[in-house]
Amino acid sequence: MLSDSLVESFRSRLEALGLELADLRIGGTQTRPLVQVRIEWPPASPAGRPDAQPRRVTVADCATASRMLEAWLDADGPLGCRYMLEVSSPGVERPLRWHRHWVRFVGREVQATVAGLGRVRARIVAVPDEATVVLEPQGGAPRPVPLAGIRDARLAVDW
Repeated sequence: MLSDSLVESFRSRLEALGLELADLRIGGTQTRPLVQVRIEWPPASPAGRPDAQPRRVTVADCATASRMLEAWLDADGPLGCRYMLEVSSPGVERPLRWHRHWVRFVGREVQATVAGLGRVRARIVAVPDEATVVLEPQGGAPRPVPLAGIRDARLAVDW
């Protein structure tokens, strides 16, 4: 149910508000889908500050995005049925879903399920192209991994 065109539809509507789509999941049931949308502000990079943090998502930001998405989904959205919509920030243990996320978080640690490795904690060393990320598992050497072989990747946080 989550086609590239559906993701792009959500992404373009959020961009109109100045927001980025951080994650999109559709679950629930066929007759009552649960649409979970995570939003964020684009990364800030003022001159001379490549480490600048993006603006934090507020409850008001979520409410604005929710109202806009509801209007679209109710009017001519792709679901064609009743739905439940949740809009939130990606949180600290944010998911890494798309290539741009991997590029943005080079140097950070992730928890991910990787084909051939299982569940690992690793540092993102590099993202050499659109289809590959170089991960350095704890206690291991850096190795290239196809992005298509990674499931459920999230930034790792030490509590």
